[in-house]
Amino acid sequence: MAHPTPIVFVVDDDISVREALEALIQLEGWQAETFASAEGFLSRPRVVVPSCLVLDVSLPDLNGLDLQKRLADRGDMPIIFITGYGDVPMTVQAMKAGAVEFLMKPFSDETLLSVIRQAIDQSRAALDQQQVIKTLSDRYASLSRREQEVMALVVTGRLNKQIGFELDISEITVKAHRGRVMRKMEAGSLADLVNMAAKLRLAPGPAR
Repeated sequence: MAHPTPIVFVVDDDISVREALEALIQLEGWQAETFASAEGFLSRPRVVVPSCLVLDVSLPDLNGLDLQKRLADRGDMPIIFITGYGDVPMTVQAMKAGAVEFLMKPFSDETLLSVIRQAIDQSRAALDQQQVIKTLSDRYASLSRREQEVMALVVTGRLNKQIGFELDISEITVKAHRGRVMRKMEAGSLADLVNMAAKLRLAPGPAR
């Protein structure tokens, strides 16, 4: 699916670093937005476009690692740490929390650009996955309660006769519900439906 121009956010309290990175990012064809503090960045409304965050560890208010914790639910915005100093525990903490890379200053332009490309690809994939889940969720919401019950049992591999017994409905009725489920979910096969249920993390139907 198509996406707008990626945005690379930069949070660094050194204006010379911000200006240099902004020029580098724009030269590569991406949008650049820079901030002098974590709080400044947090006040910026969330955007749903491919993006990444180039983040200095040492900041005047909230430090980079604390900001990373605040952004834990932002899987669509990978974080690249940059720092003039660092130690192994700090690096390990950042990477365990999901950072794409931890770069020590000074680093080459190409090194940073390479990591940003990787982060943007990761962001784009995450956004695509979110869209897939939203589409499936909308389809699932269009099912009636009974159709959702039938779907939950169908994806466990139960036969129509078994589903009818569990829901106390006729086998013919099960077939009708099953057909509507397949049509509304736009599933081409049982395997497709099972895959959709897995993506939606639907709980399996009750066992007897």
